[in-house]
Parts: sequence; C-alpha cells; structure tokens
Amino acid sequence: MTPEKTKEVELQATVLRLLGDIAPEADLTSLNPVLSIRDQLDIDSMDFLNFVIALDKELHIAVPETDYTKIATLDGCVAYCLQRLEHV
Repeated sequence: MTPEKTKEVELQATVLRLLGDIAPEADLTSLNPVLSIRDQLDIDSMDFLNFVIALDKELHIAVPETDYTKIATLDGCVAYCLQRLEHV
C-alpha cells in the first residue's frame, strides 16, 4: 500500500470513529461513502456541527461553513481532510 493510500485509510478510520462518537447507535460499516452522512446516520444540524468541531479538535482542520457541502459524504470528507492536511 502506498503511503498516500495508507494515510487515506487511516483518515477514513478517524472520520468513522468521530462519526461513531456522534451517532453511537449507527452501523457505520454500511455507510455508503458517496451518500450524505447526515441522511444515512439521521443526524441533525447540531450533531453535524459537533462532528465539524470534532474534526477540528482531532485533526486541527477548521471547516468553514461554506465548505460543509464538501464534507457531506464520507469520501468527500476524507478527500477534503487529506487536501487540508497537505497544506499544513
């Protein structure tokens, strides 16, 4: 596995863990990576905001409100975080 792919897999695991903290009853193994996280986990805007805050605390990635659509899916969130971490 390439270092880039390893980082992506690790980041996805971190994102899933943070989502699990927000929605502990959710089956994250069945999460479709291209569909809306909020819709699939049935989380409200406050839960999503808590997820955004958790990303900032865990990964030191501040996500402006204008970028919320970029992290709306698992794949989008991982790609967004990878891009932001590259520019740190």
